[in-house]
Amino acid sequence: MLTIEQTVNNLRKLAIGLTAFALTGCSTTLRDAKPDEERWQSLLDTALTQWDNYLSHRFEPGYDGTEPDDAPIGLNQPEGDRVFSTMMVEDEVVLRVSGEIYGAVISKQQYRNYHLRLQVRWGEQKWDPRRDLLRDSGILYHSVGPHGAEWWRSWMQAQEFQVMEGHMGDYWSQATSAMDVRAYAPEYIMNPVASLTQPFLKVGHGEDIAGLVIRSDNHESESDWTMLELICFEGQSLHIVNGSVVMVLKNSRYEKDGVVVPLDEGKIQIQSEGAEVFYKNIEIRSIDSLAEAHQALMTE
Repeated sequence: MLTIEQTVNNLRKLAIGLTAFALTGCSTTLRDAKPDEERWQSLLDTALTQWDNYLSHRFEPGYDGTEPDDAPIGLNQPEGDRVFSTMMVEDEVVLRVSGEIYGAVISKQQYRNYHLRLQVRWGEQKWDPRRDLLRDSGILYHSVGPHGAEWWRSWMQAQEFQVMEGHMGDYWSQATSAMDVRAYAPEYIMNPVASLTQPFLKVGHGEDIAGLVIRSDNHESESDWTMLELICFEGQSLHIVNGSVVMVLKNSRYEKDGVVVPLDEGKIQIQSEGAEVFYKNIEIRSIDSLAEAHQALMTE
């Protein structure tokens, strides 16, 4: 049994060791030295002060999929306040996206190397042209360039973290974007399916595989809020649903003026895409590296 003096000496050594680690370990910055929860920045308030909104077109019943002739509704127009609104629910700010007109709220700030987290829950309303299809939305990240570059002038050039019934965490390339994704190679008419154990496939614009990869597993909550997390670091991404990694991606890129260039920073868009959907606790923090376990997933 240790004597009281030995116990005191051991505790003193432990305290010295912890102090040394805090002062010298991991090339910390003042920001990184903050407790974890203090580093998160909320992106949601009742007035949506950190977001713009953009609307493309209202699709009438019987829409046949052809490109609309009318001009997009545009940026920060009055109709945007109806499609994107907020409410207080049990002292929490909740973003309601009606889905009735295609478009997005767009972060006013650009982000690079970050961890984004938010919670999502479906509403009841559905609209043409997706009235009879699965409820759909999405988080578009690394968004750059003009509004309306993708899908009948609805969204900016970006990468997509799919938010869709049964498909939380799918990957879609937007416009001319592409990424390398850990997934099973597709056969016949199948889409690639993500897997943490498979090699990386080149997916998206300019590649042999079209721009959709199905998430590895379905972790969506059936009747409650679903937690979504997006981790981006130096062109690498992780799609996480309710704590489970469902997609591993790297080498984010897009074609600009005929040249393929990195796509590793930009604005964040949250889509309005034919379904009522609610978001809350939208938060972001900067990161200086991937966690060791996440970095291991990026290595062939």
